[in-house]
Order: sequence, then structure tokens, then C-alpha cells
Amino acid sequence: MSIKIATTHNPVIDLIKNRWSARSFSDKDISQKELETILEAASWAFSANNAQPWHFIYAHRSDASFQKLANCLMPGNQPWAKNAAVMLAVLANKKLDNGAENKAAKHDVGAANTTLMLQALTMGIYGHVMGGFDTAKAIELLDIDTEMQEPVVFIALGYLDAPEKLEEPFKTRELTGRTRKSVSEISKHFV
Repeated sequence: MSIKIATTHNPVIDLIKNRWSARSFSDKDISQKELETILEAASWAFSANNAQPWHFIYAHRSDASFQKLANCLMPGNQPWAKNAAVMLAVLANKKLDNGAENKAAKHDVGAANTTLMLQALTMGIYGHVMGGFDTAKAIELLDIDTEMQEPVVFIALGYLDAPEKLEEPFKTRELTGRTRKSVSEISKHFV
């Protein structure tokens, strides 16, 4: 198995260093109970006004609806994502309970996705968040009221498999080390 542990310049916790976006998934299923644990972890993310503006629509690989979700993905994601154990469409609720626009909705959905992914990792389950999907197709398939919600990302979840089972260019991407911008590139001391 390819575990791509991040080499960091500061003492980042192992859970974060060990999280990466896998593409090679085994045929091992994720149980409904395991998925509910992962989704509950997502529910505990911080959110503005405690609005919890996330909504997850999922299908297990064994569900007929799984392929319908996978068909929403862009062609570059379909060859490997079809092997995930679970596919999730992640939506953002655009309004607060009082009807006002939730300007932090996408930010908060991202926070929920982070806690979801970290919980999954503690269970030996890897995920890959994808912005590469056909928005119009997802809206139609999921019958989304675009005044109230919008699709943000799709997530493929599964247990790891050997990178060698992937076709190129996915095999190389699976084996290539991880990099990030330096702290000085992403931050500035305001004085």
C-alpha cells in the first residue's frame, strides 16, 4: 500500500500528516454503521451561527444509485472513483434559518468535510474530495432547489488498494509525493 506521509517543517500532528487524497480503492465495503460514524464526525464541525449548512447525499457501491452519482463526475475522475466503496455529493444550504444568506456556508461545508475525512482516516478509510463534477447534472439528478442549496464537491471513500491497479496518469499521481506551499507563501505577519 502507498501511504504518503507528509514531510512537514513544523510538528504537525500525525493524523493531518497521514491524510491524503487516495485514488486506488479496494473492493472492501464500508458498512452503514461506519459511514454513520464518519458522517456524525462531519456534523461536529464548527459553523457560523451553528447553522450546520452541510447536507450529504450518499450511495454505497452496491446501490444502483452509486453509478448515477459517479456519472456526475468529470471524465478525469470517473476511471478511479468508480471503485470507491461510498460516493457522496456534498451540498451547502445557502440560507440561515431566518432566511438570510449564509455567507459562510461553503467555508463551513469545507470544515465538515475536513472532520469527515479525519474521522475516516482514524478508521483506515481514505477519501478523495472532488470539485470536478458536472454541476448541472448533479442539480438535475439530485433535484436540488438552487434557491436553497448548491452542490459543492463530491467525495469518494474507500479502503486503500495497490496503486499499481490504476491506469496512467492516476498510478503516477498515486505514487508521487505530496507537496504544499510554505507557511511564508500562505501567511503574512500583520504589524
